[in-house]
Amino acid sequence: MKRNKIRSLATNSFRMRLFMLKNLPLGFFVGLKVLQINEQEAEVSVPYKYLNKNPFKSIYFAVLSMAAELSTGILAMASIYDADIPISMLVFNMDASFMKKATSRIVFKCVQGDDIAKALQASIADGEGKTVKVKSIGVDQSGIQVAEFHFTWTFKPK
Repeated sequence: MKRNKIRSLATNSFRMRLFMLKNLPLGFFVGLKVLQINEQEAEVSVPYKYLNKNPFKSIYFAVLSMAAELSTGILAMASIYDADIPISMLVFNMDASFMKKATSRIVFKCVQGDDIAKALQASIADGEGKTVKVKSIGVDQSGIQVAEFHFTWTFKPK
């Protein structure tokens, strides 16, 4: 099996920051960081800092959305890299619930890499677009859940 360039990029902090500066500049400026990634799961953190806060002294929901999306999207990108043909991916839908104010570093975790890979393979097998709904849960430094996001990703061979 070929080495997965996306997972290698994501786990190299310097290279990932350069990638974000070029391709995801807001992610760079808010301080998104991929903490870990493998075939099954990914963790992304976002700090509580001046640029990320809202008037209510918590992390702005759009910043939380970016971190949650990256925790699912990086798994999808890595699966696409493993595919033998080009695949397009797009967020089709997103919904979120917020349980507590985010006032410290938040870590989002998605553990549905297998579901993403299955949807991708089904799309390749029949040449049609497929969707998969995945969850990302954000917890604060105390381990208390602050948010839960659900993203529906679509995949289609180009």
